[in-house]
Amino acid sequence: QLQASGGGLVQDGGSLRLSCAASGHTQYLMGWFRQAPGKEREFVAAITRSGGTTYYEDSVKGRFTISRDNAKNTVFLQMNSLKPEDTAVYYCASKTNRLAITAIYFAPAYDYWGQGTLVTVSS
Repeated sequence: QLQASGGGLVQDGGSLRLSCAASGHTQYLMGWFRQAPGKEREFVAAITRSGGTTYYEDSVKGRFTISRDNAKNTVFLQMNSLKPEDTAVYYCASKTNRLAITAIYFAPAYDYWGQGTLVTVSS
């Protein structure tokens, strides 16, 4: 199970920090996806269990940082310099075992999903 939190309303250029607490399974890889109204769910970021390797979608590189606390089974997404186009429902996801690097960016590759948390960036 995954429980996401931390969404809210923020102005253009502001910051938010999302959290996702996992339980009941081993998380080899944890990631964040987002889905804007009328659009498909898209990859945002992912991190391996060790925290040593991270992956980012191009539009968030340099603005978002993914991290994890394995002692608390929690993954974080620090979002800075937010833009109106970042407005979406953000979902955390986990994968219980290894997968091909090319699969990391695709939602069907993940085993568990959180309920989503809404991020709204006003202009």
